[in-house]
Amino acid sequence: MDYLKLFGLTLTLAIKLAVSPVAAQSLPLHHGYAHNDYHHKRPLYGALGNGYTFIEADIYLWRNQLVVAHVIPQLRLHKTLENLYLAPLLNCINGTDCKNIIPDAPITLMIDIKSGSERTYRALDILLGKYHEMLSEYRDGQVIQRQVTIVITGHKPIASIKAQRNRFVFIDEDLMQVKNDTLAANLYQTASCKYARLLKWTGRGDFPADERRILCDYVTQAHRYGKKVRLWASPENPVVWTALLDCGVDLINTDRLTDLKEFLNDRQVIANAVPGS
Repeated sequence: MDYLKLFGLTLTLAIKLAVSPVAAQSLPLHHGYAHNDYHHKRPLYGALGNGYTFIEADIYLWRNQLVVAHVIPQLRLHKTLENLYLAPLLNCINGTDCKNIIPDAPITLMIDIKSGSERTYRALDILLGKYHEMLSEYRDGQVIQRQVTIVITGHKPIASIKAQRNRFVFIDEDLMQVKNDTLAANLYQTASCKYARLLKWTGRGDFPADERRILCDYVTQAHRYGKKVRLWASPENPVVWTALLDCGVDLINTDRLTDLKEFLNDRQVIANAVPGS
């Protein structure tokens, strides 16, 4: 293709996006994953405002409260899962008190359990019942999709969750085990692992062919059973982001919300400008 023409098409699309009324709202970033969202200046709202539909919060059970934090010394009892995420999400969905941010796509809230899995999950299960009207649900063998889906990662009480006939949670599977369990929609909706468990490439030089093949094989297996793939602690640079997306990775893990948003939006503009892409 004539690259001058491509540049012109890209520039034209960018201008249209800039002046369009829709541009005032962030379009859903289906490949964006807001890692440790609670560390950002505006937890939840910053992610939603930038279009993220996958948002992560770490929790501890501490003094009978589900507190959002990464490590115990950082615990603040007023920063609870309910105060920071569940209640605000319900307000957003109902159109009240959401700082002008209304999610226009389904939201997945990934809850990373840091304290004891069984005790923490029992408390979480009770809390989620208060928000049943907005939560996706597994009930008597059927998945009922609603505006917010809760996925558990970290310390996962897998046996207890599997035993429930009715529940408001799903599980983030270990990507390395994806070939061994086919319970996709009923239990596992995502599959993830640490980037370094699969890949050593940091984005410098070419992506080694053997590493690319390994990653693509795991992605293919996960997709076969309807699971979205994420690699956490991946290098935060556009070269790696591009390679992951090209291999079919669904969710790019990031602490740099605006950088990834701009990257994904630019990638989409270019894709739209190229016929047949």
